Amino acid sequence: MSTTQLANPVVLVERRDAVGRLIISRPPLNILDIAAIRELRAQLEALLGDPAVRLVEVRGAGENAFCAGAEIRDHFPDRAPEMLREFHLLIRAALDARCPTVAVVKGHCLGGGMELAIACDFIVASRDARFGQPEIKVGAFPPVAAALLPRLMPQRKALEMILTGESISAEQAAHWGLVNRMAEAGQLDAAVEEFESGLLAHSPLIAALARRAARLGSRDALESLLRESERIYLEELIKTEDAREGLNAFVEKRRPQWQGR
Repeated sequence: MSTTQLANPVVLVERRDAVGRLIISRPPLNILDIAAIRELRAQLEALLGDPAVRLVEVRGAGENAFCAGAEIRDHFPDRAPEMLREFHLLIRAALDARCPTVAVVKGHCLGGGMELAIACDFIVASRDARFGQPEIKVGAFPPVAAALLPRLMPQRKALEMILTGESISAEQAAHWGLVNRMAEAGQLDAAVEEFESGLLAHSPLIAALARRAARLGSRDALESLLRESERIYLEELIKTEDAREGLNAFVEKRRPQWQGR
């Protein structure tokens, strides 16, 4: 396994034969700020531009989290448009990847982190992983999850996750179809290698064509849903007093006082 590192890396890049691995390196929770989102997309696109790469993994550094979401201060009105634009470019890069993508999840997988994971083709998770979309608790909602989740799991359960903000276990996520494989924490790498070997056993050209064909029915619909979700967030949500109250309450470590306006 070869590793590429910058002076102060936000994203580590590793190569193992035909597998490219991206590691979000902002422990303990691997929070994504705008610069980290931009760097992650650049590294993903670089791997996808290498014809020798037949599969891309996305992981989080350390044992505590895959990614616990986007930086809370980037949700405020002065930064939210740029943050959403950069984050949704990253999501679209994952959705439009020319080869399979696998999110390897252990620990917390929350907010934007969960949105990134579900944008990948597959999720392999440790049994102790937790998945959640807690944005509602800070006066927001997850635009990507709002578009993708109801298509990936039972619609009522997707709505429950988005409107309660409560997290679910890896076992629940597997039961609802979000997680492809689950393993004990100490056996996660072996489970990932076994799963990926099945993906890599076939013609890379045929696999790419099959992946593209399998996504035909949902691509246009997803793009339309994501654009409308973005619009609701930027044109309606961030202009509300409750959105500002939720974010301020989180930063000030107090309970929000909702006003319904």
